[in-house]
Amino acid sequence: MRLILASVTSRKGKGKSAGADALLQEYVAQATRYVSTELAGFESEAALLAFAEREPSRPAAQVVLLDSRGEDMTSEEFAERMRRMRDDGAQRVLYGIGPADGWSRETLAKGYKTISLGRMTLPHELARVVLAEQVYRALTILAGHPYHSGH
Repeated sequence: MRLILASVTSRKGKGKSAGADALLQEYVAQATRYVSTELAGFESEAALLAFAEREPSRPAAQVVLLDSRGEDMTSEEFAERMRRMRDDGAQRVLYGIGPADGWSRETLAKGYKTISLGRMTLPHELARVVLAEQVYRALTILAGHPYHSGH
């Protein structure tokens, strides 16, 4: 399984904060110890969704959109969902952070899974770090690693 942490931003995946970018890179590097994990930045919602649909000789990515109106879940529930996707044979899973004004009604109407990092609005830089940390945390939960214990 390959995980893609994608975001729609006019800065092509570069954050405004060097500290946030360093933390993001650290969590992605940690997650990559368990499963191929990469970052992707797109200038538009359409470009992100087109990327999810195409990869030669492979099925489309499973898309999970991050949205404050999406499903709330614990870290353990997030890990369980990731385990189910892995065990069901998902080759690519794309977690998408939407544009500054949120996902369009058209995109949300396509029926992609939506999850929430909480009901509060987060800046892109922080949402990317929180997503990367939760992906890493989920992978450690699935591997039985003690990182999650006591947090």
